[in-house]
Amino acid sequence: MSTPQHPSPQAAAPVWQGAAGPSYAAGPGGLSGYTSPIPVVRTHLGHAIASEWTKIRSVRSTMWTLGVFVLLVVGIGMMVALIVDANASEGDLSGENPLSFGFFGVLLGSMPIITLGVLTTASEYGTGMIRTTMVACPSRGRVLAAKGIVFFTIAFVVTLVSTGFVAMVDASLFTGAPEPSGSEWLKATVGVSFYIALLGLLSLAVGSVIRHSAGAITIMIGLLLAPLVIAIFMFSESLEKVRQALFEYSIPSQLGVWYSASLSDSGPSGWDPLWIALGVTAAAFAAAFALLEKRDV
Repeated sequence: MSTPQHPSPQAAAPVWQGAAGPSYAAGPGGLSGYTSPIPVVRTHLGHAIASEWTKIRSVRSTMWTLGVFVLLVVGIGMMVALIVDANASEGDLSGENPLSFGFFGVLLGSMPIITLGVLTTASEYGTGMIRTTMVACPSRGRVLAAKGIVFFTIAFVVTLVSTGFVAMVDASLFTGAPEPSGSEWLKATVGVSFYIALLGLLSLAVGSVIRHSAGAITIMIGLLLAPLVIAIFMFSESLEKVRQALFEYSIPSQLGVWYSASLSDSGPSGWDPLWIALGVTAAAFAAAFALLEKRDV
């Protein structure tokens, strides 16, 4: 008669030394709980900024739009300077600010910055990516603030490099013109860069409010061009004050202030355009923050 076979006990699973794996702890009712080896940290604005920086630099439209902006600012600015230098006599530039010829490129370059500002927010609503963004960071105000910080930094740096290069070329090209003062250098580089970055930031806020790329871009281009175009065709004397105000406070006229080439002798001067742009952008962002908290994603 054969003896019964008893199963041999299985060997215990080996314990690997030096491996930091997940741990299990007994929970209520004898159930085991899982503890992730990844440290849990409280998210903050820095994480949102890092996320927005990754998104904006990985999108092709950002590179294309900034490339067009640099091409317009540098290309148009240098082309105008070369044409003037080739056709001007020695005494024509005696009282001219040589940095003022960068105005034309900056005026055209403001449109790509407006477009990029709108696309930074409105494109996420069009593609549905905003849902993923808000799931990753439920704090909506933090997301909008991070977008604004990243965009403003990029727009300011790119504009400063472009306008600074054009200013140096103009100053070295027009030797017959008077030497620009330190204030003129500062306004034609840092001042106009702040203004263009704020204009793009305003576009970003409008894109967040409208949530439609084409609509927000149309509104911003209308804000850029419509006051000046409307003022040109106001021939009635009863509308003279309105016409003058539109000339003085239109965006092209405010851009001209940075280059001492304003369309009107009155109106904003010095650093006034920067404070106007700052106030309007702050109001637009306040509206965008308020609507972002009330609306559904």
